[in-house]
Amino acid sequence: MPLPFQNTVLTGACGGLGQALARQLLAQGSVVALVGLNHPALEALAATAPYRCAIYTPDVADPQAMQACAQDWVGRFGVPDLLIANAGVAGGFDTAQADDLAVMRRMLEINVLGVATTFQPFLDAMRAQGRGSLVGVASLAGWRGMPGNGAYCASKGALIRYLESLRAELRGSGLRVHTVSPGYLRTPLTAGNQFVMPGLMEADDAARALLAAVARGREQIVLPRHMGWLSRALSLLPTAWHDRILLGQPRKPRVGEAGATAIPGLPPRP
Repeated sequence: MPLPFQNTVLTGACGGLGQALARQLLAQGSVVALVGLNHPALEALAATAPYRCAIYTPDVADPQAMQACAQDWVGRFGVPDLLIANAGVAGGFDTAQADDLAVMRRMLEINVLGVATTFQPFLDAMRAQGRGSLVGVASLAGWRGMPGNGAYCASKGALIRYLESLRAELRGSGLRVHTVSPGYLRTPLTAGNQFVMPGLMEADDAARALLAAVARGREQIVLPRHMGWLSRALSLLPTAWHDRILLGQPRKPRVGEAGATAIPGLPPRP
């Protein structure tokens, strides 16, 4: 179905889900602010609709940088009716390793603070406009902690609670807040996983389902939907049983190890 969105700001536009969202929004005629750190990837996207895009490469956790992006975008294209905070990072975490504390700090900055700094510069203008959707891309990993993934699970769990709070604050304003909890998507973030990924979903399919659900006004979006039912069913097990099941799975590589995705803003490990 045609999407109602005319003006979109999208962070994390370089990655698998972000690129898929950008392509579908541009194909539907929206103007799109492409926010990310991979400038060549953003240029390739912008080339598909050169007069309907602008490229920004800030650190999403930097309030001043995001405010500058917002000021420039609104001045050129107007107030967005769709704001998607998709930027995020992932990686294994070991509390016993002192170096991993910096990993957790940076992950919280990007995955939680980055969403608030994305929303904040646009919020008053969107509220004055009286309509619009704010989308935060969390994860099913935020529903329950998983061994070796404590930093990521903590960041996504915190994001879910932040979005719940914002949703309550904006009731009656004409703005909707949407929490997206993907399971496993075929993206660079999951490429290094050495364990079974049930319900693995292609990024294009996930983007299509996400945008359709936002357009319908759904506030809680799970991708794919049956993974939400599975996660809720597993949560009914006794905690000890659940822990044993999870401990039997290979852990995600720690940041800096072979197969792990680098995190922007962290120096490479020796």
